[in-house]
Amino acid sequence: MIRAALLLWLLAGPALADTIVAARTIPARTILAPEDLALRADDIAGGVSDPGMLLGQEARVALYAGRPIRLSDIGPPAVVERNAVIPLIYRSGGLVISTEGRALDRAGPGDVIRVMNLSSRTTVTARIDDTGAAHVFN
Repeated sequence: MIRAALLLWLLAGPALADTIVAARTIPARTILAPEDLALRADDIAGGVSDPGMLLGQEARVALYAGRPIRLSDIGPPAVVERNAVIPLIYRSGGLVISTEGRALDRAGPGDVIRVMNLSSRTTVTARIDDTGAAHVFN
């Protein structure tokens, strides 16, 4: 009976999870590969514990060896470089206007950036899709 109670008490404690850390110093804009990651037997607040969430993602900031990798430190690989000329698309109901724009930031799919309309020279905010096109908010 005492053994069972002790076992239940030990199991009721907080579960420790492993945290993924950088195996080496990784510069920003590097695509993460398995050799870039190491496992630390520690539960670090904000750290990622699933390596599947990190592999193939791009480091948005420098990742230092031994430090935990957080979701805010990574993102999808960029499909648009700063100053690139990209399709700029505006949709409203059945109306679609398409022109060229200049990306004012570097971005991956789903990122929101500023884009300058090359025809009017106005700056708009747009979300980048998987192909690198910028979709203006309505």
